[in-house]
Parts: sequence; structure tokens; C-alpha cells
Amino acid sequence: MSHEEQQYLNLVRDILTNGSSEEGRNGNTISLFGASMRFSLADGTIPILTTKKTAWKTCLKELLWFVRGETDNKLLQAQGVHIWDGNASREFMESRRLGHYPEGILGPIYGYQWRKFNADYTPEDGNNKGLQSPEEGLQSPEEGLQSPKGLQSPKGLQSPEEGLQSPKGLQSPEEGLQSPKGLDQLQNIIDQLKDPLQRTSRRLIMTAWNPCQLDQMALPPCHILCQFNVHGGNKLSCAMYQRSGDIGLGVPFNIASYSFLTHLLAKHCGLEAHDFVYFLGNAHIYDDHLEAMKQQLTREPFAFPKLQISVSRDNINDYQVSDFVVIDYKCHEPIKMDMRK
Repeated sequence: MSHEEQQYLNLVRDILTNGSSEEGRNGNTISLFGASMRFSLADGTIPILTTKKTAWKTCLKELLWFVRGETDNKLLQAQGVHIWDGNASREFMESRRLGHYPEGILGPIYGYQWRKFNADYTPEDGNNKGLQSPEEGLQSPEEGLQSPKGLQSPKGLQSPEEGLQSPKGLQSPEEGLQSPKGLDQLQNIIDQLKDPLQRTSRRLIMTAWNPCQLDQMALPPCHILCQFNVHGGNKLSCAMYQRSGDIGLGVPFNIASYSFLTHLLAKHCGLEAHDFVYFLGNAHIYDDHLEAMKQQLTREPFAFPKLQISVSRDNINDYQVSDFVVIDYKCHEPIKMDMRK
């Protein structure tokens, strides 16, 4: 049976062989449009690529930053994570007409949309202000599927009589397109995954693509939508669509990040992680990454490592990097590639 990492290596080969040379926003690329990969998460497997060393702790720190709804790069820098530095610089932010933001503030990017979708954004929202605090715990049974305090109202949740009613606080004719408090998409998914009557819903979707706020973001999101699915009673899978994938640097992180997220939600909701399915729109390799990618193609993959999450915490915001134990990660040496901004 072929190693699942061969899917990634085969995509690299396909781009090098059949890709089209394009001049892009931040450099020249060879690209293909449309690709997919599937990775098993069963028995604790975590698909961290092995044909080059992948900085999985950096990836995990960024994911937990997203989960907490944080958008302040200084919070990552304090943990030794610098992957957003180029897009948080004063020069870059001014190029996006966002020079009025304080240093390090990135706007309503991924985590903000996950936790407070379309809420009015101010620079003070760089931390997880307004999200459920540990003291508040998880919502009570009487509250049904209510999101954390200050977000969605239980009245807005759909019932058989109400059909496809939108959650209260989302747009209405009087309110226009923007909600002042937003919608906690991640908590809504958690609530449904914990409910045996709702976890098989085909509507467990979380999106970071918010056209109303793209111009307020340091970067429009690349990985824009994910869907969770439970089958067989307790097997949790995730499918993610990414509009733009930097094959050399970004895609290995994205594979690991959404696999970590699926394992985390499985642990948090009493389920078993099953599959991560990855769909790519524009899959591209930068010109100055070509030699590095060809070097990576000469390497044989090792077995994927295993993941253990040591605790189950009451609040999704409270998980720490130290709660995640990656076992038997054997990999080849790092390959240096410069990140584009």
C-alpha cells in the first residue's frame, strides 16, 4: 500500500510536469487548479510530512491562536512563532491600507471569523476578548445550543417549525450586513458534535471567508472553509477547501493544522478522529522553491507519527501545546525555503 505522503509528492510532480507558469501578486509560480488528498487520522495518526522536517509545534501554536479567536501577532511572537511577521509589518499593513492598526494587529482573520464571524472589528479585538471565559464553563443544558456569552441567542437556532432560520444577531434588513457581536461558528459545531441527535448533521461548516471584512484583514484567508462529518456513530472527519496553496511551505502546515484540529475536536467532544480530506484550488510552487521541491522528491517517506492529547478540558480555549504529545516523529532534514508575503 502506498504511503499517504506520496499524494503530496505526486502533486509536486504533477505541478512540475503539467503546471502553468504564472506571474502572481507576490512572485512567479508554476500552478495547477484543482487537487485533493485524503489522510487517515485513525488510531491517533497525525499526518505531519516526513520528507522534510515540519515545525509541528509552530503549526500547533498558530492553530490554538486561531481557536482562541486571537489576531494579535505579538501573542505568537511571545511563543517564538514568527510566521506572520512579514504580513504584520508596518510596510505591509500600509500596502493593505491598514496602517492605522497598532503594530502586530492583523484584523479579523481566521480565528476572528471562527469565533466572532462578521462582528464589528476594532484593534482591541486582537485577543480573545468577548469569548467564553473558563469561569463560565460550557453552556448549560437549559441553554441548548447557545454560543458563548454575548453571541448567538438560543431563539435564533432553527427548529422544525422555523425551517432554515438564520441565528439571531446575523444580518437582518434593519441591521445591514454586519452584526455587532458576531457568531461563534466553532462553538456551535462543538455543541452539535456533543449532541448525539445533531452530530450527523450535514451542516457542520465553518468559514473564514467573509467578503464583508476582507479589506480589514492583513491577508484574505487561504484556507477558507471546512466541514465536519460524523459517521458510524463516533467517527469524526474533516474536509477543508483552500483557495490558494503554497505547496512548498504552506500546504505541509495546512495538512498538519487541520489534522490537529480534527483530533482536538474529537477529543473535546468524545469522538474518534477518522479522516482529513484536503481540497485545493490554486496549487502553486514559487520559482525560487523549485530546486528545494526537487530535492524533497528524492526522499522516501517515513511512517506518520501518532498523537495523544493528554487531557480533555472543559473549555476549548484552554488547551495548551503541552497537552499534545506527538510520538515517533521520524523525518528527513529541513529544507530551507523563503516564505512569501
